[in-house]
Amino acid sequence: MSEYNYIFNESDYYDESCCGTVCGQQISMNYEAVFVPVLYSVAVVLGLLGHGLVLVVLWQKRRGWSATDTFILHLSIADILLLLTMPLWAVQAAKDWIFGTVVCKVTGALFQMNFYCGIFLLACISLDRYLSIVHAVQMYSRKKPWLIQLSCMAVWFFSLMLSIPEWIYLKAVEDFRREKIECVPNYPFNTHWRTTSRWLYHLVGSLIPALVILFCLICILLTLQIGSQGKQKQRAMRVILALVVVFFICWTPYNLTLLVDTIHTNLSHSNSSDACDTTTALDIALSITSTLGYLHCCMNPILYAFVEVKFRRHLLDMASRRNGRESTVSHQTSIWSESVDTSAF
Repeated sequence: MSEYNYIFNESDYYDESCCGTVCGQQISMNYEAVFVPVLYSVAVVLGLLGHGLVLVVLWQKRRGWSATDTFILHLSIADILLLLTMPLWAVQAAKDWIFGTVVCKVTGALFQMNFYCGIFLLACISLDRYLSIVHAVQMYSRKKPWLIQLSCMAVWFFSLMLSIPEWIYLKAVEDFRREKIECVPNYPFNTHWRTTSRWLYHLVGSLIPALVILFCLICILLTLQIGSQGKQKQRAMRVILALVVVFFICWTPYNLTLLVDTIHTNLSHSNSSDACDTTTALDIALSITSTLGYLHCCMNPILYAFVEVKFRRHLLDMASRRNGRESTVSHQTSIWSESVDTSAF
C-alpha cells in the first residue's frame, strides 16, 4: 500500500512480458505494514481533535468572520475528509484493501482533492493578501460574502475536476508485484493517461500554484519591510506564512520524490538488479514522503494554537465561559489577528 501506490503505481507499472523479471516489493511492504498504521492512528486522533476545536471556535465567532476565516473553514473541512479515510489506508498497509472498488474511488479521489484544495486555498489567501497589502485593492470584504464563497466553491470544483482520473481508473485489484489486493489505478494498456495524470499533478497541482504563492509572499514581505505599519501587518501575516511554510515542508519531499519516480519510470527499460534496487528505494522514499504529506492534515490546528495569539485567547474564552466566567473576547471579531481581514488594511 501507501498513497503513492493507489494514485500512481499501476498493475502494468512493470510488465513481465516486456521487461523480464518483476521487481519485488517485500521490503517496502514490510516497512509500510508497521510505519503507516502507527502514524495514521496518531494523525487521526490529533487531527480530528484539533480541527474539531477549530470548527467550534469558528462557529462561536461566526458573526465576525473575515475572508481568512472562510478559507480556514474550507481547509479544515478538506483535512477532516482526508482524516476520515486514513484508517482505510492503514488497513491496506497492514493487510489488504478489503473495502471494494467504490470506496477505493472515493477515498483515492479525496486524497487528490485535499491536496489540490490545500494549495489552491493557500493561493487564494496569498493573492488576497498581495492585492490588499501591495496594491491596496480589497478583493474580499464583508459586504460581499458571496464572492468569498464563490472562490471556495471554485476551488472545490477545480479540485474535483482534477481528480476525475481517480474516479475513473481507481479499482480494488490484486497487485502482482506485491501479492495483495490494493486500491490502485487500473489504466488501459498502452495509454498515456498515467503519464498525463502525473504531469498534470506536477504542473497544475504543484508548480503553478507554488509560483503564485511564492510571488505573492515575496512581494508582501518586501512591501511590509518598507511600510510605516510593517510590524503590525507582519503580525497579521504570521498565520498565513506558517500555513504556507508547513504545507511546503510536508508536501515538497513527496512532490520531488514523485518527480524523480516519474522520470525514472519513463526512462527505465530494464529490470536489472540496479533498476530493482532503485525501484525499491523509490518505493520506500515515496512511502515516507507521502505519509509526511498525509500528516499535514493534522498540522494546521497546531499552528493556530502556537502561532496565533488570538486563537488561543478564543480557546481560553470558551473554557472560561464553560466555568461560568465572563467572556473576554468579542464575538464580533475574526479569530485571527485584527488586521488580517481585507477591510482592515
